[in-house]
Amino acid sequence: MADAAPLSTSLRRGTLEFCVLALVEGEDRYGNELVRRLGDEPNLAASEGTIYPLLSRLRRVGWLDSKWAESPSGPPRRYYGLTPAGRAALEHFRSEWVSFRQTVDRLVGTGEVA
Repeated sequence: MADAAPLSTSLRRGTLEFCVLALVEGEDRYGNELVRRLGDEPNLAASEGTIYPLLSRLRRVGWLDSKWAESPSGPPRRYYGLTPAGRAALEHFRSEWVSFRQTVDRLVGTGEVA
């Protein structure tokens, strides 16, 4: 049987950026909060070494913006929020994901190819 780790890594790599966009959709969040939230999900297991470069990349492509804000406990924090382009990318992903997931569920769930 093939090792499942490379498959999990590939699936995570393809969807993690959209999980980040979804987490900041409703409210701005700071980096460590995103690391904790994503780290709580067993199938995502995202570390600081994964999330911070991803946040920088999402800022460079214009899907996230950031601002510094004072923290009630400690140094200022950089908060990340969704830009209009990020919102459009997330909506596009959602529509594609539903169709993709339904196809995979249909093919893998039955073990038959129609």
